[in-house]
Amino acid sequence: MNKYETIKDKSNEDFKRLTGVKKATFEKMVEIVEKYEKERKKILGRPLKLSYADQILMTLEYLREYRTYYHIAVNYGISEANCYKLIKKIEDILVKSEDFKLPDRKELVKSDTQIDVILVDVTETPIQRPKKNKNFIIQEKRSGIR
Repeated sequence: MNKYETIKDKSNEDFKRLTGVKKATFEKMVEIVEKYEKERKKILGRPLKLSYADQILMTLEYLREYRTYYHIAVNYGISEANCYKLIKKIEDILVKSEDFKLPDRKELVKSDTQIDVILVDVTETPIQRPKKNKNFIIQEKRSGIR
């Protein structure tokens, strides 16, 4: 189930609308992950169920659409736990690479590096919590209270 093969022929604009990154950036991500994995894996193991491109696409879906691991896992035909592990692995690899790292605050103050815009998403989402009422509170008997 190769999802990347179905979208790789889309125009640059459509690809960016779908994934949130340009094709060139996506290809750079794939290159970094492949390089990291080749250095890490000395002994061949079980073949991958998802290509590196699909793993990155899955990570971008998680980051861009706020989908749950369960929904992404069902979409890609893997387990929820495996989905979580792959997304965390890809995030860690990309954060460690120098190409996708924002400069530290100290570096920004020292150098004349200019960043036009940094966006931080702080969207609030409601959390379902049980309603409090007398049925859920355990009360002590009156005879025990003085």
